[in-house]
Amino acid sequence: MNAPVPSPAEIRAAAARIAPATVRTPLRHSAALSALVGGDVYLKLENEQVTGSFKSRGAHNALAMLSANARARGVVASSAGNHGLGVAHAARALGIRATIYVPSTAPHVKRDGIAALDATVNAEAPDYDAAMVLARGFAQSSGATFVHPCLGDDLLAGQGTVALEIVEQLPSVATVVTCVGGGGLLGGMAGFLRSERPDVRIVGAQTERTNAMAAALAAGRLVEIPSLPTLADGLAGQIDDAAFAIGRYGLDEISVISEDDTAHAIRWLWENERIKAEGSGAVAVGALLRSKPRDPSFPIVAVISGANIDEPRFAQVLQSAPSAPPASSA
Repeated sequence: MNAPVPSPAEIRAAAARIAPATVRTPLRHSAALSALVGGDVYLKLENEQVTGSFKSRGAHNALAMLSANARARGVVASSAGNHGLGVAHAARALGIRATIYVPSTAPHVKRDGIAALDATVNAEAPDYDAAMVLARGFAQSSGATFVHPCLGDDLLAGQGTVALEIVEQLPSVATVVTCVGGGGLLGGMAGFLRSERPDVRIVGAQTERTNAMAAALAAGRLVEIPSLPTLADGLAGQIDDAAFAIGRYGLDEISVISEDDTAHAIRWLWENERIKAEGSGAVAVGALLRSKPRDPSFPIVAVISGANIDEPRFAQVLQSAPSAPPASSA
């Protein structure tokens, strides 16, 4: 299938380009999760990336590739929060004006973080998809470059550096479990793994309220999902044809977990690993806590994609989340 994914050469070039502005995140063996799953499981700690998520990788690469004229016109992005943080961080480093449209429900840690990086924040949209409409409109009227949160060769090449690092850190990796929202991280990782390591299984994870990709794969076509409150706000929204193509190309399997499963994963990561993860950052572990992948191959790497959760919500999850996976769940 003709999926819009970057080549390994583009990903390696991106890794060199973004190295001064991002960090090579740790890969940590989890003895507790390995015991539960029945084989070695490692955690790729993108929660320790600059701005607290993998999104900085793609944003830095995309902005670094802009022409001088494009930089002068500024950039605009729509985001559930983490992409906006990445764009704002890169824009400040490169001296580019940035305007970020986020939904009114975006966590304060993300909205405030974007503003602290000197970007203009617009939080008028009721949801993620409406924020994208507003951002595209601003790009058309102002001449600013729209930096898509999930698509674009340069953006995906930056996200693909996560897979490059995993393979370098753990050459024996057999399965990667990653969150799936609009397909950006999946597309970048699949671009590298399908070419360089086709033996590695790629398992996606999302929640019942962010399951646009899983619904589309099951139906064989795009399926519109409702906009509902979710702990995994970073995975919210619809997907388009390009994202669907990425899903069909990149995924061997996708797991859909409940909100309670997501809360449990956040709590489990904190209590067992002292890892602070937002909902979208915890779903890969949530999927493993719920059930093993089909035909599991070890070692497994689960990507902890982000850390940005409001403190009051984090405290509430730690207090009220199930201490074990709920008995009935997707």
